[in-house]
Amino acid sequence: MPALVLLGAQWGDEGKGKATDLLGGSVDYVVRYQGGNNAGHTVVVGDQKYALHLLPSGILSPGCTPVIGNGVVVDPAVLLSELSGLNERGVDTSKLLISGNAHLITPYNITVDKVTERFLGKRKIGTTGRGIGPTYADKINRTGIRVQDLFDESILLQKVEAALDFKNQVLAKLYNHRAVVAEQVVEEMLGYADQIKGYVADTTLILNDAIDEGKVVLFEGGQGTLLDVDHGTYPFVTSSNPTAGGACTGAGVGPTKINRVIGILKAYTTRVGAGPFPTELFDEDGEALRTIGGERGVTTGRDRRCGWFDAVIARYATRVNGLTDFFLTKLDVLTGWEQIPVCVAYEIDGKRVEELPHNQSDFHHAKPVYEMLPGWSEDITKAKSFAELPKNAQAYVKALEDMSGAPISAIGVGPGRDETIQINSFLD
Repeated sequence: MPALVLLGAQWGDEGKGKATDLLGGSVDYVVRYQGGNNAGHTVVVGDQKYALHLLPSGILSPGCTPVIGNGVVVDPAVLLSELSGLNERGVDTSKLLISGNAHLITPYNITVDKVTERFLGKRKIGTTGRGIGPTYADKINRTGIRVQDLFDESILLQKVEAALDFKNQVLAKLYNHRAVVAEQVVEEMLGYADQIKGYVADTTLILNDAIDEGKVVLFEGGQGTLLDVDHGTYPFVTSSNPTAGGACTGAGVGPTKINRVIGILKAYTTRVGAGPFPTELFDEDGEALRTIGGERGVTTGRDRRCGWFDAVIARYATRVNGLTDFFLTKLDVLTGWEQIPVCVAYEIDGKRVEELPHNQSDFHHAKPVYEMLPGWSEDITKAKSFAELPKNAQAYVKALEDMSGAPISAIGVGPGRDETIQINSFLD
């Protein structure tokens, strides 16, 4: 039985929650391996819509164990609020496991995030202001607070004081912000300890044992490939590794145990926040994609920037992740266009470029080279097989598959759990 990585192949918001939920009934464990509550998944089950920000989507599948891995940064207040909201709706959350090595987002991480972004002004990155970046910075600087620290008050106080020695200097002298009191932070953080303790486990051991026993483990990335801190459109990226390699470090599972890597692609392209976006539309087509596709961030609430499908980005995602399959989502949103442009290459300084430029400045100046594909007007939301799609919709999917470098094994034709065409099984 396989261990699978499922990740975004664009800038995030591709529909990973739907894909994870689709597999949930066949999966024993679903693992978030990076990011924090800056990533959002929307999952529709029957007439119920669930917006998940920190919890793995598998929490909605009975029999599946959801896991928050060591690579995730956890805001305890958000975690407990999300758990409470699901419990109120009758969702069993008792199986959740949290790595004791995951880092905690503290109140001062959130403060630093917000004041830093304001200070940058026009040069701001477009963070969510939820303390994600500063928490990862503390982790790398070895001044971070981990989940396990909640259960040792003395250690917690020492670590918070050490972190604030420098941060309070910066807050006061650079940002004219009042100092953060260590004892108040510790008191707040300790208030979460008893509520979280029952979920904490050695998740690395549990996951490796599960794979060795032949159980199915799905590693779920937040954000997307082009937001990866190493492989994305830096500096307009997140602070972790949503790419496939991040699953290994963020969950403590070796790469030889991963059998399949599935990339989630929208049938068009969206982006939230600042940064280059070659196919972005500023006309009525862009507004139509935003309106029909419901393109508003699950976590941020911000309108998403919209553009046509970018095959250059898809090929790049295939390469850096070693993708074995694609799940194409929101094909139904494109219904009604007579012709649909697809970006097949870029023009940079008068030259045609078919791979993502290594130089960031070149990418900022890239102009899309489009190929026009015929559209369709038929409703596709009731299609249950590839053959039931209109011929032009079939041709569009095939063209994207050929351009992207990996087979499209599933297609989303609507927001509902059952509005998906499965072409190839992800679990073979």
